[in-house]
Amino acid sequence: MSTEREPGTPIEVLLVEDDPGDVLMTQEAFEEHKVRNRLTVVSDGAEALAYLRQEGPFADAVRPDLILLDLNLPKRDGREVLAEIKKDGDLGRIPVVVLTTSSADEDILRSYQLHANAYVTKPVDFERFIAVIRQIDEFFVSVVKLPPRA
Repeated sequence: MSTEREPGTPIEVLLVEDDPGDVLMTQEAFEEHKVRNRLTVVSDGAEALAYLRQEGPFADAVRPDLILLDLNLPKRDGREVLAEIKKDGDLGRIPVVVLTTSSADEDILRSYQLHANAYVTKPVDFERFIAVIRQIDEFFVSVVKLPPRA
């Protein structure tokens, strides 16, 4: 049975990102601002889907409350991953924030057509990147009411 989370309770965040520099900046943003949320990282689209479906080495994976998804990924593109997540009745309830370097109109439009919950272009400046991660965190932990874990 799922239980409702109290506001401000730490959440499980899955970061799907293949760029080690961006992974490190995200981890540092979580640490620097004392973000208590648990961050799990997978580095390609195939791993992301295996993690979410609790397959293979991810059989004991904790279901994330929020997914931060890059679009340009090896093995399975982020757009494919987003489409797979959102067409799955169970996984489709997990909010997905596309966090990518692309500011192309077609990527933004396509992501929303695939039911992304938000589209954020990654700032290249470290301080701005940290600010963006912090804002995402504050919004999804303090403002948004997330669905209960299945």
